Amino acid sequence: MLHVQVVKGPPTEVQYFDEDELAKRLTDHDVETIREIFKTPLTGSYNWDYENANSKIRRLYELGKRFNWNVELDVDWSQPYPKEEADSEGPEGFASHPKWAKLTPEQRIEFQRRTTAQTLSQFLHGEQGALLVASQLVSCAPTHDAKLYAASQTFDEARHVEVFHRYLMERCHMIYPINPSLKFLLDKVLTDERWDLKFIGMQVLIEGLALAAFQTIHQTTHDPLLRDIVGLVMRDEGRHVAFGVNYLEDWIRALPPEEIEERAQFAYEACVVMRNRLVSTTVAQEFGFTEEEALEINNASQGGRAFRTFLFERMIPNLKRVGLLTDKIRPKFEELGVLQFENLKHDGAIDWATLEAPLTAGGHVIAA
Repeated sequence: MLHVQVVKGPPTEVQYFDEDELAKRLTDHDVETIREIFKTPLTGSYNWDYENANSKIRRLYELGKRFNWNVELDVDWSQPYPKEEADSEGPEGFASHPKWAKLTPEQRIEFQRRTTAQTLSQFLHGEQGALLVASQLVSCAPTHDAKLYAASQTFDEARHVEVFHRYLMERCHMIYPINPSLKFLLDKVLTDERWDLKFIGMQVLIEGLALAAFQTIHQTTHDPLLRDIVGLVMRDEGRHVAFGVNYLEDWIRALPPEEIEERAQFAYEACVVMRNRLVSTTVAQEFGFTEEEALEINNASQGGRAFRTFLFERMIPNLKRVGLLTDKIRPKFEELGVLQFENLKHDGAIDWATLEAPLTAGGHVIAA
């Protein structure tokens, strides 16, 4: 039996799943679904010209079909979890804090396990948001090629939701609530009536954020299963960002100047949120650190700085490429200290060799 609960906001407490509950979920016919309703003035469109008008977008669509990996078949879920050890230094930056010294070895292991769960929970929630936005783009994208690609991306995002949910259930046994700032960004993109702002918000900004986070995890995780998963997801996300940049660059420049500035301002405000407010202090607070202490540690850590570098060295060149690094908005980005990245490689210049390379997980080819 299906039980539906409508709520006014996302959960605020950590959800826990033990082995018995996981087994029950596979056999129990009673299912509860929790829904939060949002409304959007979405304007859809038919497209009666079925010809291939954009060769780059069609090529990306073909790659999406070719590299459509399967969560059940192409990921080796039997890989053992690395032995958990109490790292005396803990997550970077915490070793020098006197509160870390007071934690037992068991608490330090739990701290690190929960940190992983909290981070991956944001991936899960963000991928659900991407799933919803991609499905909107199928209706409101103005051209046939873009509709086809958005449809393939929708399936990509569904696969990402599936794979992160399974990892959290089986490896972490818990799901943390969505970060309020991430929820704010997703709500803004989902409920805006302008299709091109959905492209900007999802394909350039939020997908760029995801790539930065995935790159950080891929370089630092000790779990080979998680490394394989993130590697597969990154390949999909690389296509998504390339789609957004290539599709938007001509459209944005054709808009009236005041509409370009509106979109540039939106992009800037989203970047401020991603730079300053997407840092979670939840886990640290569970172990006695204050929010201020946790923020200070993260901002000073090499990992925190690396994430912000990955984020803006990809995002700023893309914003410039699509015409949103305007003369009026540049001083604001300069205050953020990120304009040094503007002339780096953008995703409009697609690295076809990388995107077309055989797809692998754990060193084994899984698609060709």
